[in-house]
Amino acid sequence: MICRRRMKISSAFVALLVCGGVCYYISSIMHEDNNISLRPQLHKLGYRIPAEAPQENREVIERETDTCIPRRKFVFIATHKTGTVTTSNIFQRYAINHKLAVLIPTSGNPISWGIPPDEEDYIHTPDEQYDALWNHLRYNKTWLRSKFPANTAYISIIRDPFNQMNSAMNYYYLPKILKIPDVSDPVIEFLMNPWKYKNRSEVHFDFCNITWDPTRNFMSFDLGYPAEGADDEGRARRYISELEADFTLIMLLEYLDESLVLLRRLMCWEMQDVLYVTKNNRTYSHKKLIPSKEQTSNLRKWKAVDYLLYDTFNTSLWRKIAEQGVGFHEEVYYFREVNKNVNTYCQERQQGAPNLTVVASKWTPQFEVDAKFCRVILSRVTDLMPRLRKGHKGGQAILSERDNVFAVSMGQPTFKYRIERREYLKMHLNGSSN
Repeated sequence: MICRRRMKISSAFVALLVCGGVCYYISSIMHEDNNISLRPQLHKLGYRIPAEAPQENREVIERETDTCIPRRKFVFIATHKTGTVTTSNIFQRYAINHKLAVLIPTSGNPISWGIPPDEEDYIHTPDEQYDALWNHLRYNKTWLRSKFPANTAYISIIRDPFNQMNSAMNYYYLPKILKIPDVSDPVIEFLMNPWKYKNRSEVHFDFCNITWDPTRNFMSFDLGYPAEGADDEGRARRYISELEADFTLIMLLEYLDESLVLLRRLMCWEMQDVLYVTKNNRTYSHKKLIPSKEQTSNLRKWKAVDYLLYDTFNTSLWRKIAEQGVGFHEEVYYFREVNKNVNTYCQERQQGAPNLTVVASKWTPQFEVDAKFCRVILSRVTDLMPRLRKGHKGGQAILSERDNVFAVSMGQPTFKYRIERREYLKMHLNGSSN
């Protein structure tokens, strides 16, 4: 009898404990959803925290691991003057960290310009199988699909066409090419009547027989659209629809953080994989120019294909973000704060300083930011290329399109390789000095 009574008391007590525990768990989750604790928890230098993530975070991580397999085959088409000096580092880091087979040039940074690379322009793997590419290369579906498997993710980045042209105007010596008078703002002068400069803005690359206009549909050209189709709206719409089908994601520089969080989710990568440090942020007199309505209208007509490209993928980006659900923007806030802290740590880090610990959250397991991580994230693409070439020697570096545009501005021919231009200049200078 006593035993039975004790069993009843014990059972009731256990039931009370279970019920109370469940109530407390539900209460704590409801409290946490409205609490600042979901925001980034970054520890100051030298601060030690437990290695194990909180239970709720471990469960989220385990769920993601079960259902999300990282995509490790990708082609990043690095368009020009769109922030690719910054973003290429993300893809390069990922390839290095995961020991991917990379299609890279034998020398220099660009793999080709305008046309697909020749066989001698890139390093071949023994089995001709490749996992990754991120160097400057004009998109060519046929050539790329002969080198990469069907499950490859195609990714690129574009920016507002005015901002892209504004940057290109400074970088490519365009006032000299266009023969714009010496005015305080060559961009405003150009935007008053872009058609006035049409015959001057077209640059012919005689080594590959391609005519290109750096003021017009630059981004579309990088993504494979021919310069001569500038006034063919139907052709442009059909081509951009093909790009929508071909590409996993085309990011927007104006919404870089949102783009990178979406990239992380679509590729099933980790938070630390998509952190970045802004690079190549040039300063020039007309950088902050805001065009008038008339100037924007002129440019929209002049760069109609680039604007169609941008408008299409602006819509596409936000549609894909909407499909991610309500937690997406919270993750963007978290990512932005983590990236800011990592930037500060890496740029101010002193030798021998303790690591920065980013604790586990709903979106990432805990990870450490150390001297090696900082060194790589602060590097430019060219700084890390020797590691990927693994002692490979030989090959000719492709001459950049900027150097060829400068050559045209000087009335000189264009060349494919740097050494060809050096030999031309050597001969030309020697001839002029005799």
